[in-house]
Amino acid sequence: MTRDDLRRVVLEALAAVAPEVDLTTIAPRASLRDQCDLDSVDFLNFIVGIHAATGFDIPEVDYPKLSTLEDCLTYLAPKCGEV
Repeated sequence: MTRDDLRRVVLEALAAVAPEVDLTTIAPRASLRDQCDLDSVDFLNFIVGIHAATGFDIPEVDYPKLSTLEDCLTYLAPKCGEV
């Protein structure tokens, strides 16, 4: 899975929990919770969506490492051999 594939997966998971958000306006280094007005349940569903699409286990302790789009890509890339 390439970094572009991961970006698509993350944005699709985000769209599933925040369909009203224009994904083209997501700033890569800004908080997803703030940009998309995600509450804790939405964020959990976002993580579940990433897991469902990738099969990657994401322990709860790592959730803060997925706070921005760029953070998500940085966290997920090593899990699929991307650097």
